[in-house]
Amino acid sequence: MDEIFTSFTPEMLAFLALVLFVAGCVRGFAGFGAGMIFIPVATSVILPATAAATFLFIDSIVTLPLLVRAVRQCVWSTVLPAVFGAIVFVHFGAWLLANTDILVLRWTIFAIVTGLLLLLISGWRYRKQPNSAISFATGGVSGILGGVSQVSAPPVVAMWLSSSSNPQTIRANLIVFFSLASVGTFFAYMLHGFFTIKVLHLLVVAVPVYALAIFAGTRGFKWANPSLYRKVAYVLIALAALTSMPALDGLFR
Repeated sequence: MDEIFTSFTPEMLAFLALVLFVAGCVRGFAGFGAGMIFIPVATSVILPATAAATFLFIDSIVTLPLLVRAVRQCVWSTVLPAVFGAIVFVHFGAWLLANTDILVLRWTIFAIVTGLLLLLISGWRYRKQPNSAISFATGGVSGILGGVSQVSAPPVVAMWLSSSSNPQTIRANLIVFFSLASVGTFFAYMLHGFFTIKVLHLLVVAVPVYALAIFAGTRGFKWANPSLYRKVAYVLIALAALTSMPALDGLFR
């Protein structure tokens, strides 16, 4: 058996499965946020690249059924430019993950995510649908953050939350965006050799747990009102900021 399993106690694997279940429930409910919960815990016991590659695989495969309804509810005119931006710039993010000082990158991520959250809390709203240029640029920032850390949600979430779109449309935009953008991330991670035998072994445990959690979270979304959805989204963005802050490593890692 691969050394990654021999280094884990059954208690540790059970704990990671529990964290992944919580992350999946959040993903099913909000359409994003699972990486913000899972990655900080996973990187305390495995390499960041292994954690990111494992999460990318399970999130891309398990959430495919969510696309059935989302493709009919999303706004393609803003989703597609964001997807193209993410696919183009995710390669730069993956390169940064492989070659750049992680501490500097994490402080940068913290600053970006915190700034976006403060903008949303301030009450500012972009009442129109984002044009193609804004969507492409926002998707590009998400692609870079996703390539570095799999915390790609805050920029696109902030863009669509600041509009007048309802929670159903925002959630559908996010589901379609992440599903399509993940294609570019797959290629970027393959080029850098992030998909290893350790990732394959982890998938045996992760896939069924995450699938059950996605189902539970999706069921919960049916009972959510717009106010609750936005509050949950704000909390998740705040969580992304906190877990990416190096000064709090003693708490989260």
